[in-house]
Amino acid sequence: MKKTLVLGASLKPSRYSNMAVNKLIDHNIDTEAFGLKAGKIGRVQIKTNFNEFQNIHTVTLYIGPKRQPEYYNAILKLAPKRVIFNPGTENPELYNILKYNKIEFETSCTLVLLSTNQY
Repeated sequence: MKKTLVLGASLKPSRYSNMAVNKLIDHNIDTEAFGLKAGKIGRVQIKTNFNEFQNIHTVTLYIGPKRQPEYYNAILKLAPKRVIFNPGTENPELYNILKYNKIEFETSCTLVLLSTNQY
């Protein structure tokens, strides 16, 4: 399975982004994490420097639309094959940017996709 970046990873176990990192690991998916605070979720290091990422297939978003614009260029630079908009991250402006750059996207839930083997 190709590498996934969890954008908006949290060290708090009650956060969905944290659960997603753990679930991706459980499914043996190569996982990277970006967050505001460095730390670890399982064996995955949360990085705070976006320039450390490369060869990302999927970006799964856990940051709201108001904070997303500061990451538009970084996401485009990664040139992922797809972006997943988890509940609460839906953003028509970013949809249009992704469409223009021929990057697939879906509004879904990473946790549901993984638990139903649709990831």
